[in-house]
Amino acid sequence: MGTLPFVGVVYAKKLEKLNIRSVKDLFYHIPRKYLDFSKSSKIAALQIDELATVKGEVTSSVNQYTKSAKKIQIAQIADSTGKIKCIWFNQPYVVRIFHPGAQVSVAGKIGWFGREKAFISPEYEVLTSGKKALHTQGIIPVYPETSGLSSKWLRRRLSDTLKKYTKLLKDPLPPEILKKNNLMSLSQALKCIHSPTSAKNAKDARRRLAFDELLALQIASLKRKREWQKKNISSKIEINQKAIGKFVNSLPYKLTNSQNSAIGEILGDLQKNVPMNRMLEGDVGSGKTVVAAAAAFCSFENGCQTIVMAPTQILANQHFETLENLLSPFKARVSLITSAVKKTNLGRSDVIVGTHSLIHNKVNFDKVALVVIDEQHKFGVEQRTHLVRLTATAPHVLTMTATPIPRTVALTLYGDLDLSVLTEMPKGRKKITTWLVPIEKRQNAYKWVGEQISQKKIQAFVVCPLIDVSDKESMENVKAVKKEFEAIKKSLPNFTVGLLHSKLKNKQRESVIAKFKKGAVDILVSTPVIEVGIDIPNATIMVIEDADRFGLAQLHQLRGRVGRGKQKSYCLLFTENSSQKVEKRLSALRTSLSGFELAEMDLNLRGPGEVFGTRQHGFPELKIASWQDIDLIKKTKELAQEMLEI
Repeated sequence: MGTLPFVGVVYAKKLEKLNIRSVKDLFYHIPRKYLDFSKSSKIAALQIDELATVKGEVTSSVNQYTKSAKKIQIAQIADSTGKIKCIWFNQPYVVRIFHPGAQVSVAGKIGWFGREKAFISPEYEVLTSGKKALHTQGIIPVYPETSGLSSKWLRRRLSDTLKKYTKLLKDPLPPEILKKNNLMSLSQALKCIHSPTSAKNAKDARRRLAFDELLALQIASLKRKREWQKKNISSKIEINQKAIGKFVNSLPYKLTNSQNSAIGEILGDLQKNVPMNRMLEGDVGSGKTVVAAAAAFCSFENGCQTIVMAPTQILANQHFETLENLLSPFKARVSLITSAVKKTNLGRSDVIVGTHSLIHNKVNFDKVALVVIDEQHKFGVEQRTHLVRLTATAPHVLTMTATPIPRTVALTLYGDLDLSVLTEMPKGRKKITTWLVPIEKRQNAYKWVGEQISQKKIQAFVVCPLIDVSDKESMENVKAVKKEFEAIKKSLPNFTVGLLHSKLKNKQRESVIAKFKKGAVDILVSTPVIEVGIDIPNATIMVIEDADRFGLAQLHQLRGRVGRGKQKSYCLLFTENSSQKVEKRLSALRTSLSGFELAEMDLNLRGPGEVFGTRQHGFPELKIASWQDIDLIKKTKELAQEMLEI
């Protein structure tokens, strides 16, 4: 479709802020909610708190100052049954529109103005003969907006544009598929999403557009899978079961059933002529690195290299230490390459661990059989693709994540990957007691933390959502690490307190973590930067400030930083939000120790953006569909498979 007609340079720039650059973009700028102004009433019949639409004639309109010097606008309209006032605040231009004698339609909630019934800040429009009311009658769409671009403007533009262009639309789905899945045509869906005749009509329109969005995701995912399966590996991996047995027996602990199962699935993939493309999904502390180590061991046994890429230096260091401990007894040479550190053995490395710096360093990748990418959603697609290309041949790829993703989401989001899931925790991991701490017990809770550190010689984390105190009024009370760091130093003066956040330079971060590992820091005050890759067995207390600001899955990951040693561990959740919804959500952490259960719960309670902790990790954000649309996800997957088989 072409560019937007009758839109000048100024409005074009405003539209760009909403990612609207064409007619198609405008059509797919979907309402975020609807106002039900379907009830038309006579003035005499209006009731307090009622949502209604009234047509009438303007009898008067004035700007008026209140006692506090604020300007309000008061217009009076009349119909055959009576008169009613309409009140607006700081909208002086309304008086020019509501001139006496004008025929208008107003819609909104009825409230009190002094002792009189009145419309408070209603929607409005001047009625023109032969034209349908766009803003005050029926089911009215409300859109995502930006400064200077209101829902009212968008409604007008969409009304004109839909009339002109919907006839030109070609429906990509044939009539038989529409009938089978009980879907509207595309042109009908676009008309109904922007101008529905009822709530059901809007819901059916959204369902059709959601179907298209999910289908496009499914087709793209299956195409990636097929393209990957066309690749040929240069080095086929032979599996020596006797050697694998030796490796497993050398481990300091017994593998869980799901670890054994995942290793079996991975070893099966490594023997194929098609390169592996598998995701290993496992809860915090479920032992994903050991599974990856088994795959790296097989690569090493075959004279090949393994690359392990992690999103942060903290996590890369952790992997380096773990892999070196597990593989060095078998004479495998493990190297670490990050922007701050370079630890390599002389000669060729068998396992190379690093951050995205691996892409830019001149490293000898002469025979790479396996690439392991941890927390892959924190890398861009280009970074991952570039890493795989560096290997010169098509390697086996294993991606890992500790972010618990509901299975329905994972199968759509990563439909091109085979999935292995670790569902158990290794033996010896102690259960973490979780407490939801009310405001009045906050001071006593910190006193208890200090007593625990003194008596048991343990360490504690304190996590805050922000680095600095926010300037925004709605966020000014949200805890920030810099301020809490100073407050904790004062309230617990006998302890060494460390500060960690993403704005520190890499060397500073490494230094703080090293001191915490050595026990030179008693309390580490941090942002969620510590959610992956820090393993401190002596840290047994996790305090999370403003816990309601985090998703359940992220809280679970943060909690997983403790409970790694022999001593009993605790997680304290602080919140100043006393709503029942927040209490119910956070209380789930006290009863559920499964990240997958919590992710499913967050999906239903808060929506998909929160499943992944924050909205910044590169997951495709659905514009129309929802990850809760399990039925549509299944139907679109089946249809995508059918379409690609034709």
